[in-house]
Amino acid sequence: QVPSNSHLWAKPASAATTFAADEQNNIDVYKTAREATVNITSRVYRQDWFFQVYPEDGTGSGFIINRDGQILTNYHVVRGSSQLTVKLADMKSYRAKVLGTDSRNDLALIRIDAGRPLPTLGLGDSDHLLVGQKVLAIGNPFGLEGTLTTGIVSSLNRGIDSEDNRRLEGMIQTDAAINPGNSGGPLLDSHGSVIGINNAIL
Repeated sequence: QVPSNSHLWAKPASAATTFAADEQNNIDVYKTAREATVNITSRVYRQDWFFQVYPEDGTGSGFIINRDGQILTNYHVVRGSSQLTVKLADMKSYRAKVLGTDSRNDLALIRIDAGRPLPTLGLGDSDHLLVGQKVLAIGNPFGLEGTLTTGIVSSLNRGIDSEDNRRLEGMIQTDAAINPGNSGGPLLDSHGSVIGINNAIL
């Protein structure tokens, strides 16, 4: 039995008052970027072998780029959708409409009307990235909203084939964990600026 005046009890994690500089950077970037990162549900109607039509939902991510509710995401997140639903960090959901798509670069711009100014993320500079610099990814892998992963730029100017067999060039390779549902979410630098859009896992 441990005496009641023992000092052996572990200090609760919540009592921590200081973090390493890199930890604090992760926390600060996440607090800001999480508010502007969204969960996107795309409903597509498909036909089975018996010509019966059924709905199929897919999930992805996106991020708000202006206070009026315009959101950047991947084209493959919204492709073929008959209904788009966007869930914000405050868990409120809104129907979205597609404003434009660029299938060649796997990009889409959609919009919601939240009736209020929304938090946004700023676009950074991806032309001067260096292999080894820190990156952070926020998204909804497997439908788990607001997930943060971190890593580094592993390589630059990669080329990959998209789902519709288009060649995507100039891609950023990172070792930050990216999973289904991360597509369309922001890849951020240590200042919290968007330097890429999470797209694919090989």
